[in-house]
Amino acid sequence: MGDPAGIGPEIVVRALLERPDLRGQVVVAGDEATLRRAADVVRPQCGGAPLDVVVLGGPGEWAHASRQGLALIQTCAPGALVQWGRISAEAGRAAADSIAAAARWVLTGQARALVTAPVHKESLAVAGLPHPGHTEFLQALAAEHAGVPVSEMPVRMMLSAPGLATVLVSIHMSLRQALEAVTTERVMDTIRITAAHYRRCGMPDVRIAVAGLNPHAGEGGLFGREEIEILQPAVDRARADGLKVSGPHAPDTVFMRARQGEFDVVVAMYHDQGLIPVKLLGLEHGVNTTLGLPMVRTSPDHGTAFDLAGTGRASAASLLEAVDAAIEMSRLSPS
Repeated sequence: MGDPAGIGPEIVVRALLERPDLRGQVVVAGDEATLRRAADVVRPQCGGAPLDVVVLGGPGEWAHASRQGLALIQTCAPGALVQWGRISAEAGRAAADSIAAAARWVLTGQARALVTAPVHKESLAVAGLPHPGHTEFLQALAAEHAGVPVSEMPVRMMLSAPGLATVLVSIHMSLRQALEAVTTERVMDTIRITAAHYRRCGMPDVRIAVAGLNPHAGEGGLFGREEIEILQPAVDRARADGLKVSGPHAPDTVFMRARQGEFDVVVAMYHDQGLIPVKLLGLEHGVNTTLGLPMVRTSPDHGTAFDLAGTGRASAASLLEAVDAAIEMSRLSPS
């Protein structure tokens, strides 16, 4: 359900009101009172259409999920409703508990895919979660399930919108740290993880473009030598492995070239380099996919939108894109 103080519960309700075909397929991990409150504010915005919250006892009761309502499993301790639009430890704990429960259902084969609604990183932090976001939290949960160190469960964030997909070498860290994280091994791992994802999805010959780090991809070393000393060796090694990889390309044009059809996906060096182009195409169509996990996980490409929380007006478009993507990926890549 995401952060109960944000729009997550509301867009979950709206998604099931707008797409009745998903009822019976989707089970929500969250809090009953929070989802009922969300339904109370969203239903009037959707013509008053009925949507009951049906509480199940656990994954063993999924077969009883009604196509007439929102099937819910209570995954956090019931308590007082948190205030909309406010950071709090209570909200962070509720969100984290829901993520952990839902992830374990998928990791143990009780569900086919995980779709996460937005969380607020500050609420997770004040709740004591030692992970800055969904991606890192899910990485830790998957590593624990597999019985391996987190270092042996490398994951990457992929953001996609119609016509453009990008995978990030680094995720949630300062820009200074992100620059230091650009190493040949890390870029090579990103390329491999990206290629493996597309191979599982039926695209063994995916065309991967590697974005440069510096203006004009360094201009032959005039504006930095990272392209020569770090990125080019990664590209060369990937090609030697038989992957269709090109670059490093000038970062100010590579995303445009990908959208025009020259590449299938762009490997970006850091968070904002890759996310700004995707979000510019429209948050309502963006999907976040975690690559490298032993399960399918997607989410909408937007945050908790505290300013909209409680109004019932938040769009479920990106969440629905994420649900549809998760369903399709789980069919193509059931593992």
